[in-house]
Amino acid sequence: MKKVLVLCTGNSCRSQIAEGYLRYFTSDKTLIYSAGIETHGVNPRAVRVMKEDGIDLSSHTSNNIDEYKDVDFDYVITVCDNAKESCPYFPTSAQKFHYNFPDPAKAQGSEEEIMHQFRTVRQMIRDYCSDFVSKNLA
Repeated sequence: MKKVLVLCTGNSCRSQIAEGYLRYFTSDKTLIYSAGIETHGVNPRAVRVMKEDGIDLSSHTSNNIDEYKDVDFDYVITVCDNAKESCPYFPTSAQKFHYNFPDPAKAQGSEEEIMHQFRTVRQMIRDYCSDFVSKNLA
């Protein structure tokens, strides 16, 4: 079974959303992990915006990359430039992919404006994950 790690700065929003979609699109035929170079806790707005799309992140946890240093990943996807540049080296023969998604946790304004940013980023990540699965895991 293939193993995929989604890596972000704090494993709070973008990597959590990507983990949710990758699990959804692979229908449990792939082991999906997410982690951060730090842990910031799962962002409640990420949970809420994914629930709108029928995916439940409420049981997800925010994990540190060090927890997975002994896992032999097939793919590592970094979803922000900071994670790509700051990730500590760990031995793996994984294929590496990168896409710098905007951080919805940094959105400002009214609650509706912030949620609009979360929905926009969610759609970007959904599209990326769908494409990734069709090209690499189908």
